[in-house]
Amino acid sequence: MVCLNSTGRKREKEKALIIHELRQQEDFKALLRLANMPRSTYYYHIKQSKKPDKYAEVKEHIKHIFEQHKRKYGYRRIHLALRNEGITVNHKTALSIMQQMKLKSIIRGKKYKSYRGECGKIAPNILNREFKAKGPKEKLATDITEFKVQGRKLYLSPVIDLFNGEILSYELSESPNFKQVTDMLKKTFKQLKGKLGVILHSDQGWQYQMKQYQLLLQQKSITQSMSRKGNCLDNAIIENFFGTLKAELFYLKNYKTIKELKEEIKDYIKYYNKDRIRLNLNGMSPAQYRTHYYKSLI
Repeated sequence: MVCLNSTGRKREKEKALIIHELRQQEDFKALLRLANMPRSTYYYHIKQSKKPDKYAEVKEHIKHIFEQHKRKYGYRRIHLALRNEGITVNHKTALSIMQQMKLKSIIRGKKYKSYRGECGKIAPNILNREFKAKGPKEKLATDITEFKVQGRKLYLSPVIDLFNGEILSYELSESPNFKQVTDMLKKTFKQLKGKLGVILHSDQGWQYQMKQYQLLLQQKSITQSMSRKGNCLDNAIIENFFGTLKAELFYLKNYKTIKELKEEIKDYIKYYNKDRIRLNLNGMSPAQYRTHYYKSLI
């Protein structure tokens, strides 16, 4: 609430509007004295308030984008989404408008620890934090994260493409079993279609140390890479995905059943791949960025 004797330039407009409301019941000169406001300043702000809002249309677009993405976009993504719609506004303007409209992005969590010591062969860190890839499906990463719902657990095992952050395949399981990982790999192999020179990076989780896992990669001529022990930054891209997934989905709702969470994770991954724009992809979603890349080769 704004008091008439409060100070600061940002308060002047609000004080002028309050005086405008009160002047029918109170002495106008007394209100100006209480607000320490010159008459000319009062009339300036009242005149300005009656001008049409030049950002009225932009505000409608911002509100639509914000609600369409379920309040998950901050001003940077809003700015890029506006640009994609052909609306040019400065990113600072987008921030200011969102602050005026009180639109604030809701937005990270513990990861499932799969390391159980050395129970198989440890692969070298081939990736070595070189996360950038020249093209799709050259450098991939995988990991497992855990969700807890009403005393039960759900595990997500995805493969992410480091080129554009796209989730190529994933498996959901109610226990951290090896079949989940092999099923995920088989889906990934279908995506690769015999592509050569692929690196698949992971941490030193027990699943990735198993001989069967390593043999599956060898059969497809995929080079295995592993993070150093206890160094999550070596697999930062997929860790960031888990953080985003939990912040934008899991932490926002009190889930009642594992089934409900499963369905929403599936929907979220579709949204994440196809519609959720990323700052480091020039305002495109992973799928849009991949399409743009292939078009540039023609």
